[in-house]
Order: sequence, then structure tokens, then C-alpha cells
Amino acid sequence: MTLPKLALSMGDQAGIGPEIALKAVLDPRVRAACIPVLVGDRAALEWHAQACGIAADIVSIDGFAQAGQSTGVEIVDLRQFEKTLLQPGEIAAAHGQAAVDAAAFAIKAAMRHEVEAVVACPQTELAIHQAGIEFDGYPSFVARCTGTPVDDAFLMLCFDARRIVHTTLHVSLRRSIDLITHARLMRVMQATHDVLRGLGVAAPRIAVSGLNPHAGEGGMFGEEEITTITPAIEAARQAGLHVEGPFGADTMFHKTGYDAYIVMYHDQGHLAAKLLATNRTAGMTIGTPILFSSVAHGSALDIAGQNKASPEAVVEAVQRLAGAAMHRRSLAHA
Repeated sequence: MTLPKLALSMGDQAGIGPEIALKAVLDPRVRAACIPVLVGDRAALEWHAQACGIAADIVSIDGFAQAGQSTGVEIVDLRQFEKTLLQPGEIAAAHGQAAVDAAAFAIKAAMRHEVEAVVACPQTELAIHQAGIEFDGYPSFVARCTGTPVDDAFLMLCFDARRIVHTTLHVSLRRSIDLITHARLMRVMQATHDVLRGLGVAAPRIAVSGLNPHAGEGGMFGEEEITTITPAIEAARQAGLHVEGPFGADTMFHKTGYDAYIVMYHDQGHLAAKLLATNRTAGMTIGTPILFSSVAHGSALDIAGQNKASPEAVVEAVQRLAGAAMHRRSLAHA
């Protein structure tokens, strides 16, 4: 069976995106898992390769149909910096526009089934906002690009055997509390169950956190667990999902036997992931029709071109999505 084709969007090309994308494509683990194709600006990639002292045979291809025909590092060259100069290490609207355009190009290719998955290198949100683009993270962006309701897309952080799904993401804590409704909890639990099945977990077991300290401690520290979270968990069980909780977010990750952990807001999940798996966590968008993952670290503008960046989060994302793509194939032919 042929390996799946994956598109790797290079993210903010003034940061470490091109460096870690290049290092990942040259990694034997990635080559063994998929046919990788970079998406972005070839001149930017060449600048990073030279600055970092990375020897690579860079080959431009016209489209994903040509992928895998050479042994070099293949890139669909969008020629994004022909009119505007790349400014490595700087924040600029052109960098934000290029990151969004490359990701959108790759996502559209996945929707046309030209590639089986997309991995995005880190973006710089300030640069994107300077370009005048609405952006609050990849899940909602992928949703808009694929015609999926934004409320149906969620972030799942992945590292080692851990999977952490966020009920809310890049919103204020006050707004997050308002968004934690029965309907949204049902959607995030169903999306988590579905993606686990898609990843090959036959009977997913899911742990759900509370919102308040100690999951509310029976109402002493807040009532959202009583009024909203527990009823949603019970409804999900009645719908056939194996979900348990709510658990205190400070102790939940010590509980074993679960295939995924659902948290209520950004820091409940990101703190755990970044403490346990610094710079090697991948963020998978779930609830949309394509396989999409990004890295969970930033664009590190301060070390751009210095050959200091690790590609491990990209490798993690590629391996996970390549495996998911192969599993999808097996289900389609079953």
C-alpha cells in the first residue's frame, strides 16, 4: 500500500516554521510514515536552510499529483515573498498573510482529496491580526475553510499516549464560562468519541474535568458541575458514549485507563501538556472533515535561522496523522 500524502504548511516563515518543517521532512521517521510536501515560499525555505546550515535538495512541484516523484524535499512554491521581502525574526503583516494563505491552500487540497492530511507549523497571531485577518486559533480557522460550524471544531493536544481536548480555547475565562453549555459539552464529547474511533480506538473511554476547583466539591466552590457538566455527562452516557466525571482538573491526568481527557478551558489542558511534553506536543483539530494538526508551540522569532529549533512536534503530528490516514483507508476498504 502506498504511503499517504501529507501537506506541511510552513507557518510564519519569518520564525522557525521553515526550519522545523525542513528538519521533519528530512527525518527518516517522517519519510517512513508518509509522502511529505511543503507548502509556502521556496525562497524563504532556502534562506532558512542556508542560515541553519542544513543541506537539502529542494524541488519545486506544480501540484500534489507530482508528489513523491523525486527523492528531494518537495515544495509547492506559492511565491509569497516575490513582492514583499521576508524579514526573518520580525513581526509583519506579510508574514501573517503568508502563513494563513499556505494553511488555507493545504486545507483546500485536503478537501479535494489531493492530500490525506495537513500539518501546520506555528503561526504568529499578532502578524495575522496585522494583516487584518480574523484568527483565534487553527480549529475555528479549519472549520471556516471546510464549511464546518465553528462551534463543532475543537482542539485535541496530543503527545505520547495522551490526548487532551478543549471545550473552549482562545477566549477570556469569563467568556469561556459562558460558552460551557449542555449543548457544547455534548458536541465536544461526541467529537472526541468520533475522532478516537477514527484513530483506531474501538471502545473509547473519556474522562471529563470540572470547571471549578475540585470539580466544585459538591457545590461548595461553584455549581456548574451540578447544573451543566454532570447532566451533560449523563446524557452522553445514555447516548452510548463511555464518559466519566467530572473530575478535578488538578488530579484528572493521574487517572489511568482513559483514551482522552476533556478539559473546560485553555489553561487546564495547555499547562499539563507543556509541562509534560515541552515543545513536542501536536494540536489536532477535531470535528471537521479533514485530518489537520498543528504544533502546540510558538514561532520562536528570536531564534529564527539559528538551527536551534526542534522538529519533534512536527514529527509527532505527522506520524499521528499518517497513522490516522492509513486507518481511514482500511475502514473505507473494509
